[in-house]
Amino acid sequence: MIELEKYQAGHFEKGFGYKYFVPTAINDEWIWKTPVINRLLEKAAVKLGELNSYARLVPNIDLFIQLHVTKEAVVSSRIEGTQTNIDEAILPYEEIKPERRNDWQEVNNYIKALNEAIEELKNLPISSRLIKSTHYILLQSVRGEHKLPGEYRNSQNWIGGGSLTDAVFIPPQHMLVNDLMGDLEKFLNNDEIDVPALIRIAIAHYQFETIHPFLDGNGRIGRLLITLYFVSEGILDKPLLYLSTWFEKNKGLYYDNLSMVRTKNDMLQWIKYFLAGVEQTATQAVQTLSNVLSLKANIEKEINLSFGRRSNSALLLLNSLFKDPVTTIDKASKTCNLSYKAANDLVALMHEKKYLTEMTGQSRNRMFIFEPYIDAFYND
Repeated sequence: MIELEKYQAGHFEKGFGYKYFVPTAINDEWIWKTPVINRLLEKAAVKLGELNSYARLVPNIDLFIQLHVTKEAVVSSRIEGTQTNIDEAILPYEEIKPERRNDWQEVNNYIKALNEAIEELKNLPISSRLIKSTHYILLQSVRGEHKLPGEYRNSQNWIGGGSLTDAVFIPPQHMLVNDLMGDLEKFLNNDEIDVPALIRIAIAHYQFETIHPFLDGNGRIGRLLITLYFVSEGILDKPLLYLSTWFEKNKGLYYDNLSMVRTKNDMLQWIKYFLAGVEQTATQAVQTLSNVLSLKANIEKEINLSFGRRSNSALLLLNSLFKDPVTTIDKASKTCNLSYKAANDLVALMHEKKYLTEMTGQSRNRMFIFEPYIDAFYND
């Protein structure tokens, strides 16, 4: 049994000219005496329940999930230094400037990795197998593609600094990774201990970042793990909660709180910070869904009032834009089963109404983005 207030994070062991940190195993019963944890836990759980209930009321919730995932991919990758924004992330690869294609690829790998992991959860628990296959997708054809995609590391890594001698933090030696990840996996799936799910994933996220099991992509996989756990436990029916925005808001605070567990054994502070993040992020997610539903209702109303005989085609196009907020005349023509000229006229009308914004500035091969929808996600 581990008492939070007396928790010892781990110890240092000697490598060649450096010391690496070995975290304490976490697969155990956890108890605490600090009442504020119970209050924060309750508030976070209530907000998550609210988000899940709200999502069940939203017709075609899957329409909105894709952009939610895209936003998460952009923000989580930004923490790692990529520069892609949400407008770029939803464009086809060919439309991206060559110097920004690497960043675009990283974000789109993240989207694919998350979507495939959610699908895998139908057959697999959260496990090393699932984590590795998700990591494999994340690192395809990007900067880390030679850093053992889909495999735990086979050498020492470090965080911060230019080498092991000036590193800010040195995770455990690679020989220990399999056992430590096995312990983390057991902890997440252990039905014999009474640890609330939110406390469990808070501890597991810290532990994952401390083990740093991969040579690259640890931060993104560690954050993705949080969402996967919520879905695997049935806390959320759909992947609608992402903590990357909370972590990115003050990156220094995120890293400081992780670091304080290792240096001061302060798991309490990390859990408080994590639970506050869940509560705030769930509140924002409900607001975002609310904004999107209002936007949909308002545009549908205006189309029915002012688009005349084009109303049905415009509503078809609108629904497709909630799934994929980028269109071309050809795409609109296929979606609505219209001639090229009729589709061109429809897109022009939606452009005039400011539903669509032209992205390329060209007279041919124009691309249009559903800007008000993107804004609803950015202004949460």
